[in-house]
Amino acid sequence: MNENLKTLVITGASSGFGEGAVKAFADKGYRIWGTMRDAAGRNAGKKAALEAHSKNVSIIDMDVASDASVADGFARILAQGPVDVLINNTGIMYLGITEAFSVAQAKEQMETNYYGAIRTMQAVLPGMRAAKSGLIINCSSLVGQISPPFFSTYSATKHALEGYTQGLRYELSPFGIDVALVEPGPFGTGLLASGQAPSRSDVLASYGELAGVPSALGAHFTAFLQSEQAPKPQLVVDAYVALVDMPAGKRPTRTVVGITWGVDEMNARKQPIQDRVLEEMQLESTLGGASA
Repeated sequence: MNENLKTLVITGASSGFGEGAVKAFADKGYRIWGTMRDAAGRNAGKKAALEAHSKNVSIIDMDVASDASVADGFARILAQGPVDVLINNTGIMYLGITEAFSVAQAKEQMETNYYGAIRTMQAVLPGMRAAKSGLIINCSSLVGQISPPFFSTYSATKHALEGYTQGLRYELSPFGIDVALVEPGPFGTGLLASGQAPSRSDVLASYGELAGVPSALGAHFTAFLQSEQAPKPQLVVDAYVALVDMPAGKRPTRTVVGITWGVDEMNARKQPIQDRVLEEMQLESTLGGASA
């Protein structure tokens, strides 16, 4: 690979936005490290296809829910050179009666969607701070700002990611590092189909007819997302590309993509209030470069 190419790490490269992003950035001439679980097993064909797409693509096995897996993966990546851009794209989502999900199931989602992002960010940030440059894009969701029924355990992980990212963005701005959120609406990426049903069957039974509502809702979403009217996942890939292409320090904190459910309006009203905390804490001159 050409050592002068900018290096991107894209997690969750086996499907959906991640798979599309690997191809899009490779086509633009970037050096890509894509990560996926079970790259030598059930995803071996996807690994081979992505690496065949471009000589600038390397796919490695990584489970972001595992400290050891992330450490091993990034040791391999960083041995080949610094990372310029990290796109945290991996995610899992469970849809159902909130009370009926076990604490273990809630933790599973948090380990991947929230702690997994922290693991990967902590792996690249020392190098980015030393270089005084870098970009991290965290894939959130509309439900990182709002909380619809039946999405609560998933929504909680995205609310956590949003809060972590917002504060981190301020702290990293003096180092020339941008941190941004992409907030997709519903897209036909297979995220819904890969989820789990609630494990607390006794609680589920006590909800009566309401217990069937999440399944019906999921079926409705699936049908819509497979229709011609559904937004295309490429829109999220395009948002990733646009953020990478923007000048450092000019990237917005949040980018809503696809169906908005009013979250774009919420962001426009909320961000100035959020940024006012810097003035209230007398940090505006130190950290004000992250406002946007």
